[in-house]
Amino acid sequence: VMKALIFDCDGVLADTERDGHRVAFNQAFRDFGIDTHWDVNLYGTLLKKVSGGKERLHLYFDESRWPAEAGDNRDDYVARLHGCKSIHFQKLVKDGALALRSGIQRITDEAHTAGMKLAICTTARLESVLAVLDLMGPERKSWFEQVLAGDVVSRKKPDPAVYWLAAEKLGLDPLECMVIEDSNHGLRAALGAGMNCVVTTSAYTRDEDFTGTKQVVSELGDPPAVHLTIDDLAALCR
Repeated sequence: VMKALIFDCDGVLADTERDGHRVAFNQAFRDFGIDTHWDVNLYGTLLKKVSGGKERLHLYFDESRWPAEAGDNRDDYVARLHGCKSIHFQKLVKDGALALRSGIQRITDEAHTAGMKLAICTTARLESVLAVLDLMGPERKSWFEQVLAGDVVSRKKPDPAVYWLAAEKLGLDPLECMVIEDSNHGLRAALGAGMNCVVTTSAYTRDEDFTGTKQVVSELGDPPAVHLTIDDLAALCR
């Protein structure tokens, strides 16, 4: 029986990667005097290779060239650069550059009315997730019992650690949880934790392998084009 609905953030709550995080990374590069630009295709490649913004920066600099300013303390440099990027991302959200995906508010309302627990499990920085949740309004935001973000676990998706932690904090068996993800990394993490998972494809993930998911849809949808309701998700949990 389904007792909780758990969302990933980026690509699920909002299609944030291409026109949000990517843009913010490029703004941070300019602030730090780094002569690089992540175009749409390059960022898509980085997304497929690794989860987590700091991990993405490490990978990129490892494969190209580290800025001289990083010196011997690369972790600290990446943390400062990523912090700058997060500030730019939060401003983009607050300035209205991003919107919630179709069906997110509806499915949240349906889950709350049905008495289900709500949670977020993401590799994104907590401040960035809270900025996206602000788009739901204060009442809906308050319904989320757990927001597990950033470095709350040491191993990022596709490792299932964040979903194991969610089950523990929600006090539920993983099989009682339905996860909404948008990527192969996220799907593997949810399945690895023994949870049910549906996929709403996003701009960067439409062609990924979603073997094992309960269902794949382009979006949750709002009337008159609703693709999945809370009753549909509960039925898939059985």
